[in-house]
Amino acid sequence: MPSQLQSPEVQAFATGFPVTLLHASVTLVMLILGTTLYALLTPHKEIALIREGNSAAALSLGGVMVGLSIPLAISLTASTSVIEIGIWGAATIAVQLLVFRVTDMVLKGLPERIQDGEISAAVLLVGAKLATALILAAAVAG
Repeated sequence: MPSQLQSPEVQAFATGFPVTLLHASVTLVMLILGTTLYALLTPHKEIALIREGNSAAALSLGGVMVGLSIPLAISLTASTSVIEIGIWGAATIAVQLLVFRVTDMVLKGLPERIQDGEISAAVLLVGAKLATALILAAAVAG
């Protein structure tokens, strides 16, 4: 029985699992920071609107989280160290936030429409965010 506990598979897991947890934790923290930055950059207060039952705000913020997580996930797979994850993650968040801001400006009146609870406006914004996320993720993957 002791030889099974010393198997190469168990040793690889024991060595690799803490590293996996560290990399995933760093990426999750970056997602939280990116989402927080986005919420601070928008003219409406998503969390307050969501607490009031605004489905458009919830859909929009959920789209932001998924839109940020796609390139972050690809950055995680393309990186080999915490520093590299941080660099790629910060770069993808910065680009996503910039693109999200430009999209918000191009689609005039969108923040007000979301604040007013217009689901169709939120769906359009989420579509733009996800499309951008997929393109950025592919660019990071190379």
